[in-house]
Amino acid sequence: MSYLKEIYRKEIVPALREHFKYKNVMQVPRLQKIVLNMALSHEKINKDRKIVDEAINTLTAITGQKAVATKAKKAIANFKLRENMNIGAKVTLHGENMWDFLVRLVNVAMPRVRDFRGIAQRGFDHNGNYSMGIKEQTVFTEINIDKVTQTLGMDIIFVTSAKTDEEGRALLEALGLPFRKQETKPGEKH
Repeated sequence: MSYLKEIYRKEIVPALREHFKYKNVMQVPRLQKIVLNMALSHEKINKDRKIVDEAINTLTAITGQKAVATKAKKAIANFKLRENMNIGAKVTLHGENMWDFLVRLVNVAMPRVRDFRGIAQRGFDHNGNYSMGIKEQTVFTEINIDKVTQTLGMDIIFVTSAKTDEEGRALLEALGLPFRKQETKPGEKH
C-alpha cells in the first residue's frame, strides 16, 4: 500500500473531519481518480501520423498503465479532421496506480519544472475537482529525453468526492499538491 494512502487514512481524514465538522467519516472528501489527457493539435497530427502513438507510449511510460487513443467525434474539413480519427491519448488511474502517480508527480516531476512557484488555484470546477496542465513531458523521470521527438503537454485532472472547491483544495493540499498563494492585486482586498 502506498505510504500516501496510509497518511490519508491516518492523518488527513481525521484532520479534514475536524476542520469541516463532518459527523460521519464517509463525508470526508477522497481522491476518486486521476485522468491524464494529451490532446494533439491538428497540425501535429497531419504532419506526423505517428505522434498519437508517441503520446500513447509517453502516457503509458509515465503512469505504468496502458493509455488509449482519443477519437474525433465529428469531421471538420477545415482542420482535415475525419470522424473517429485519433486525435490524442488518455489514461485514467484508480487505486494503487493513482496513489503511486500522485507521489511521483508531487515529489519528483513538479520540482523538475523550471521556475516552479506552485500550481494555480483557478483550476477548480466548483465541484471540488481540479485540473492542471504540464507543458512538457520531460519533467517525468520515466521519459528518456534522447528519444523525445516532440514536446507534448498534458492535462491532469484530479476527481474528488468533495462537494465544494474549498473541500477539494483542502484535500489536495493535504495530499501534497503545492498550490500557489493567492496573489492580491493593488487596491484589492483579500
